[in-house]
Amino acid sequence: MSTTLCILLCAGHGSRYDGSTHKLLAPLGGSNASSSGASTVFEHSLQAARASDIGPVVVITGAVELPVIQGVEYVHNPRFSSGQGTSLRLALDLAAQRNMQAVVCGLGDQPLVQPGAWRAVAAERRTPISVATYGGQRRNPVRLASSVWPLIDGVGDHGARELIALRPELVTEVTCAGFDLDVDTLEDLQAAARLLAEQGNESWNN
Repeated sequence: MSTTLCILLCAGHGSRYDGSTHKLLAPLGGSNASSSGASTVFEHSLQAARASDIGPVVVITGAVELPVIQGVEYVHNPRFSSGQGTSLRLALDLAAQRNMQAVVCGLGDQPLVQPGAWRAVAAERRTPISVATYGGQRRNPVRLASSVWPLIDGVGDHGARELIALRPELVTEVTCAGFDLDVDTLEDLQAAARLLAEQGNESWNN
């Protein structure tokens, strides 16, 4: 049985996105996406987390109702308006209740993160925190071992970034393939669609 919980944070308002729906529900990839069963930003992000097969997948929800996918657990964060930190804290408390040894957290609005990035970060255990990097930039997903959970205050929008910045001795960087693009605007969505079409849908399964 896995001792790692796979967390997808999906609670935010997405206020910068001015499309006709919440950004997580925005269509992405057209017919190209059908082979993975993913057709929205959220579904692409979730598909990668599930395909990584590192442990049970929990989606932290908030501002928008998301489609229910069989085999995935959904946990609502009633404090989502207070920032991403509250969603991370909820996830850590849930993991502690289930006697997990680590969580690996990603974001629902990063649909081009590959399953391999989730796996690589989960496998890096030299330090309590491992963080994916793309082109030398620290991004997501991030592995947090249980020993550092008490150090994360769950306040504001910074999640674990503040701890990672303040305690470099706790952190190992993991170079990952793929793209860490956040879909925050319509332009971001268009860029993600172009990258998905250029690389081919199958590349996101690796």
